[in-house]
Amino acid sequence: MSKQTLLFGGDFTLGKEPEKYMAGVNSLLDCADIRMFQLEEPFLDELVENAPPERSTKTLDCVVGKVDLVTLAGNHLYDFGENGVNDTIAWCRRNGIAYAGAGKNAAEAKKPAFIEKGGVKIGVLAYCCIGSKKVFASENRGGAAGINFIRGYVPCSMLDQTHTRLENDVWELKNPVHVDEDCMGFNFVDVDSYLEFAEDVRRAREQCDLLIVYFHKGYVHRPVYVAPWERLLSHMAIDNGADVVMATHSHIAHGVELYKGRAIYHGLNNFVMYVPQLSPNFKGKVHGGKNSNNAEWVKQRVERFGFVPDPDYPTYPFHPESVYCPVAKLIIEDGRISSNRMVLMKVERDGVPHVHGHTETGQEIFDYMQRITNEAGLNARLEWDGDDVVIS
Repeated sequence: MSKQTLLFGGDFTLGKEPEKYMAGVNSLLDCADIRMFQLEEPFLDELVENAPPERSTKTLDCVVGKVDLVTLAGNHLYDFGENGVNDTIAWCRRNGIAYAGAGKNAAEAKKPAFIEKGGVKIGVLAYCCIGSKKVFASENRGGAAGINFIRGYVPCSMLDQTHTRLENDVWELKNPVHVDEDCMGFNFVDVDSYLEFAEDVRRAREQCDLLIVYFHKGYVHRPVYVAPWERLLSHMAIDNGADVVMATHSHIAHGVELYKGRAIYHGLNNFVMYVPQLSPNFKGKVHGGKNSNNAEWVKQRVERFGFVPDPDYPTYPFHPESVYCPVAKLIIEDGRISSNRMVLMKVERDGVPHVHGHTETGQEIFDYMQRITNEAGLNARLEWDGDDVVIS
């Protein structure tokens, strides 16, 4: 078996001037044997109501030949209903691009995708782990493969609440809860769904030499934090046969973990993202078909996520730290991963990501990735090997 390089990038979407935004990653993709990323939005063969022209599958023409597999299990897959799901899958099939995490029903969406190259059969499973659940495929409706969760709302007065023990092991809140008070929502683990997922991984592992599991997970725009359920789910993937775990969704990088010698990339951030509709100064047709200057949505984002999009990044209005974008790089030898690595990128004001090796800017990104890994309590240590970053 020959030595191969596999790249897995973060969230990806294109819009106007797609070739411009691909320019920063084309050379990187051309040098890899196997290329994968998360396709963040659905694309359409025929535009439906409220879909901007950029959502045409023609926008993706410049990607053909640059990617071998896309994961589709994301929270935006159902933005244009089943038209978007079906047309995106059809685009993949027409262009010989494997896909994972979507299908015409739940059974199809949860099937692994396979790529065989250099005598190595690589399997990929992909799941959406966050809402809205309307994106999840069902028995008779298309969508994404989902890992279910239970949404619960806790009265704010109960957060960090103390209890008093009464007779007969009965517990009582010190302060009673008022029915009309504000609540905070939390997602709780659905154990049955987790066990079904574990069985999916075991079955897939029997069909391939190397298995990648992808999760659409993480708290959006929140630096550092990796929730306990994210680590649990990632550990379950490896316990049941995954060789590596990838994740995106949060639009900000999260740290790296090694578990039983296998890498978990908890947040790959963005690969190439063109989303001017989220910019404070955007005017025009926003999602939903309304003409707006986006002022209300920007206000809500500030209140919810605690940051103001930088107007100097008109097509990339994310958290200031989201400019740092790692790409997972796997070295495959003799049918196994011999080295888990990262290629480091930084997005400039024009929205184009650029690769940085062991340079001053590369060291800036390196230091950031090591810091957020440490602060999240994760165990990975990073070191340079030429222009790659090795995870140990």
